[in-house]
Amino acid sequence: MISILRRGLLVLLAAFPLMALAAPGQSPRDVVQGTTTELLSDLKANKAQYKSNPTAFYDALNRILGPVVDADGISRSIMTVKYSRKATPEQMQRFQENFRRSLFQFYGNALLEYDNQGITVDPAKPDDGQRASVGMKVSGNNGAVYPVQYTLENIGGEWKVRNVIVNGINIGKLFRDQFADAMNRNGNNLDKTIDGWAGEVAKAKEAADSSPEKTVK
Repeated sequence: MISILRRGLLVLLAAFPLMALAAPGQSPRDVVQGTTTELLSDLKANKAQYKSNPTAFYDALNRILGPVVDADGISRSIMTVKYSRKATPEQMQRFQENFRRSLFQFYGNALLEYDNQGITVDPAKPDDGQRASVGMKVSGNNGAVYPVQYTLENIGGEWKVRNVIVNGINIGKLFRDQFADAMNRNGNNLDKTIDGWAGEVAKAKEAADSSPEKTVK
């Protein structure tokens, strides 16, 4: 269960670099709670259709997990300054698209196996108006509870997700390390690394699935 759970959450979360509509004035907790509720409600209503129509499923993920994240900031964070400062606007856009598409491809289907075992968003924490942290707990079929932690930043008056830690796995660091390794293997060829990013996401998924499990006591 935890492998399925973790993979599914990596879309819900790592793809949180891409989420649902955030209204001005919403708190960081509101953003996380509202998006999670919308996603699970849509999934419950349309799961049968999504299982037979992957395109509709990916479109829904993109719609719901789309506008609530700093996709550009996350992409630049994964590339790091070392590589992003050399990237053209076209390359950055292509990387964002490949990143989102590969996440949905490799992690999205795991969400179809999720049966609303239970997700609880932690109470709001104080924030400085620019950066905030929101915790979540996800219940598995075995009764264990797995921790999730979102980092959000205030961009233009709206809170957007910048990173997620899922069951102890720092998603931003995981993909950042994967990108740097791919650049080394590709002789610092940015286009080759961007175009082959789907394979890198697959490797990152394997790394996440093989990591030790951790539960909230």
